[in-house]
Amino acid sequence: MNQFFHKKSIQEIMGNRDKGLEKTLGAFDLVLLGIGAIVGIGILVLTGMIAANYAGPSVIFSFVLAAIICTFVAFCYAELASALPTSGGVYIYSYLTVGELVAFLIGWAQMLMYILAVAAVANGWSAYFVSLLSGFGLEIPKVWHTDPMQGGFVNIPAVVIVLLLTWVLTQGAKESKRITNMMVMIKIIIIALFIVVGIFYVKPDNWTPFMPFGVEGVIGGAAAVFFAFLGFDAVAAAAEEVKNPKRDLPIGIIGSLVVCTILYVVVSLILTGMVPFEQLDVSDAMAFALHAVGQDMVAGILSVGALAGITTVILAYLYAGVRMLFAMSRDKLLPQTFARMDAKTNTPVFSTWLLGLLAAVLGGFVDLKALSDLVNMIALLTFIMVAIAVIMLRRTHTTLQRGFTAPFVPYLPVLVVICSVFLMLKLNQLTWLYLAFWLLLGAISYYMYGQSRIKSNSLNKKAG
Repeated sequence: MNQFFHKKSIQEIMGNRDKGLEKTLGAFDLVLLGIGAIVGIGILVLTGMIAANYAGPSVIFSFVLAAIICTFVAFCYAELASALPTSGGVYIYSYLTVGELVAFLIGWAQMLMYILAVAAVANGWSAYFVSLLSGFGLEIPKVWHTDPMQGGFVNIPAVVIVLLLTWVLTQGAKESKRITNMMVMIKIIIIALFIVVGIFYVKPDNWTPFMPFGVEGVIGGAAAVFFAFLGFDAVAAAAEEVKNPKRDLPIGIIGSLVVCTILYVVVSLILTGMVPFEQLDVSDAMAFALHAVGQDMVAGILSVGALAGITTVILAYLYAGVRMLFAMSRDKLLPQTFARMDAKTNTPVFSTWLLGLLAAVLGGFVDLKALSDLVNMIALLTFIMVAIAVIMLRRTHTTLQRGFTAPFVPYLPVLVVICSVFLMLKLNQLTWLYLAFWLLLGAISYYMYGQSRIKSNSLNKKAG
């Protein structure tokens, strides 16, 4: 029981930073990393689907509501990341404030979240890739781009893109940073192109009725679009590789969230103005809207850019998941093989390939629609833990140097907890069962590995 509630010290956490990953990231890199993680499936796919199924044109309010809650969370993340700039994010914050068991379970849940997110986004990438090829008259048989649960055999494009990006991550932080920055810039240019072209085809009549599903639809849409905002915590996951964390991490976290929220709202407004919202329940909503108004060439260009945009999301989620696994292994809560660094690239290659292969298998063989809400559930659970950590650290570590201080503590973190619980209750019972099963599996794994670790330590002492 004492081990369950064992807490890390500040000295242990900061000592890990000093002997950890290579410091290569600046504020601009972090903002681009955040945009790369956030702007992807959310803007290219979810905008249309949420409008069609939840909120209609008032989907902009769903994004704003989700963004407001995420902004409160971002303030909390910025304070914690600037004070504790090390790999692991909320796992480390939990280890410092609540104890080892809760920290393990939070990290365990987040690893699943990142793996599912990578697989789900890879499915979206595959849909755009197949659509792009069909525009050139090239067809991939359905059996090779559809999972068995939907009548296919394997989603090859989804598998290939995950494995390719896994290899990119194993080449080192500098190389993956260059690729991410380049693709994010392409993505921003593509979104700007859609806005500039699409604004001339907006018909205000398409915004009527503006709130066809009522306030309930807006709130339900907000719970569903949390998937679109998950990426900013990937910036916190990169904390150990930041050159000046106290200054750059708050800029990266808050800056990327602000930019992305503006893009979501503007694109949603133009999208629902171009095409009646009932028609937007498609996987390539922006390209669909451009085709609908006769802008086929721009739609083709956008599809190419969409591939680049979605690629950065896969890369960012893989990156964050690997850092979580690395941090837990370094703390000996998982086998230390996962924390082993490659001498040449200074990256945890084994962990990267492990998560990449798991995500590739899920993306290729499993229909993830039934599990998409689980990603949102874990994200909301993570937000609750981050808010609690801010309150507790303010009380227990008053002299801790913080590069950013969240306003209105404890009221703002309490509001985060209330809003997150409220949105969690909006998710279906099956999602709660999935989460409970995964946490139970995590608790069993923690106990079993802990027992083997105790036995190993005992044998070593006897041998000594």
